[in-house]
Amino acid sequence: MNARMEPSGGVLSVSASGGGRGRPARLRLLGAGLAAAALFLSGCGVGGASSSSPSPSASVRGAEPKRSGAASSGSTTAPAGMDTVKESELPAEGRRVLTAIRKGGPFAYERDGVVFGNYEKLLPGKKRGYYREYTVPTPGSSSRGARRIVVGGGAEKYYTSDHYETFKFIEEGQ
Repeated sequence: MNARMEPSGGVLSVSASGGGRGRPARLRLLGAGLAAAALFLSGCGVGGASSSSPSPSASVRGAEPKRSGAASSGSTTAPAGMDTVKESELPAEGRRVLTAIRKGGPFAYERDGVVFGNYEKLLPGKKRGYYREYTVPTPGSSSRGARRIVVGGGAEKYYTSDHYETFKFIEEGQ
């Protein structure tokens, strides 16, 4: 695939010669992904107006998600004004995910361990990459569902049952 990027008025132009006949779709997707990554890393379009805002669950996945929270048993105090939930009060699936986080995996979903953007600003403000999200399976759901555990810096952990609309600080060991 011959792909090239040409900034043209802030718009990325990627062209592929040959139309991709006989080439696996995976190779074409890889090329497009590399072009998008190059655009993101080069900072093109940064600071300009945007016609859409990021979704609450927007995440950026690195080469490999950080999958370890094993070194810490968690922070002991919740941020001021935040509701709490005892670890023992989490759904069974949530307790299993906490155990997997502490062990560094394995995780059930490909997106487990990706950066959580905190776009809603409901968690304490930290640098991008500080928070990671993990799926808490919902029995009977054919998708990832709405439940997540978000880990901050490998220490504090937060539970959401409503796809980032509200968070509760997890009181680990209780």
